[in-house]
Amino acid sequence: MRIKIYPSGQLGSEREALELLQIGSVGMTKVSAAALESFDPAFKAVDMPYIFKNKKQRFRVLNGKIGKDLLKSTTQYLMHGLCYYDAGSRSFYGTGKPVRKPSDLKGKKIRVQNSNIAVQMIQQLGGSATPIPFGSLYSALQQGVVDAAENNPPSLYLSHQYEVVNYYSLDKHTSVPDVLLVSTTLWKQLTPQQQQWLQESANESAKYEKKVWAKTTKKALKKIKQSGVKIIHPDISLFRKKVQPMYKRYKSNYPKVYKRIQKIKQFQNENSSAQHDSL
Repeated sequence: MRIKIYPSGQLGSEREALELLQIGSVGMTKVSAAALESFDPAFKAVDMPYIFKNKKQRFRVLNGKIGKDLLKSTTQYLMHGLCYYDAGSRSFYGTGKPVRKPSDLKGKKIRVQNSNIAVQMIQQLGGSATPIPFGSLYSALQQGVVDAAENNPPSLYLSHQYEVVNYYSLDKHTSVPDVLLVSTTLWKQLTPQQQQWLQESANESAKYEKKVWAKTTKKALKKIKQSGVKIIHPDISLFRKKVQPMYKRYKSNYPKVYKRIQKIKQFQNENSSAQHDSL
């Protein structure tokens, strides 16, 4: 079995890749869970701000029954979830006045992913959400189309966006994982043995990716700081408190999925002594 890779968005945006996956024109794709929420609302659960308390809990949840059930839920949308990849924690960066507390976001135009949860979060924090393609973000920041954006350290560094911003505020508001999926059209064409090979390979790749991600994140933060970007460690509790009303709306609109969130919260309480991420 061979996998031919088309990197850097050659086959389109994440949404376009998912649509091609549904009709079988693309065999596999890796997307942010945020891109999946418009196809499978259940994924809104892992997109919520501060839903996970730290990295250890996050992956125990994703690799446990809740996470596996979420992967299975994609089948009804003609996709087959294989595994999750670490995409770190997303934080604010931009130009002008640094973000040290939620009120600093007031009046700022913030680039976000094309995600309802992300838009609601920015609005709840007092900013103005502006969904634009990631590939256009460098020039958007440079030209003042947006005042800030939010992403993980490797994305900020590898995209060179750190060259046009002056601060990086590590509020770690979301820890949205990436998801590896295969088209059900292709999956059904594979023999049981081939399906097993593919799943086992995906599981191995997920373990390897976490190690590479950790090294890349450490290097990215070091390089970003060396470039002159001010690294800020704000009081995260202020941001967490500000977004709490989102949970009430979420419970009202998605009652079945909200039960999943409640289970995750209970899991967090049982492990409250766990150490926080280094990011």
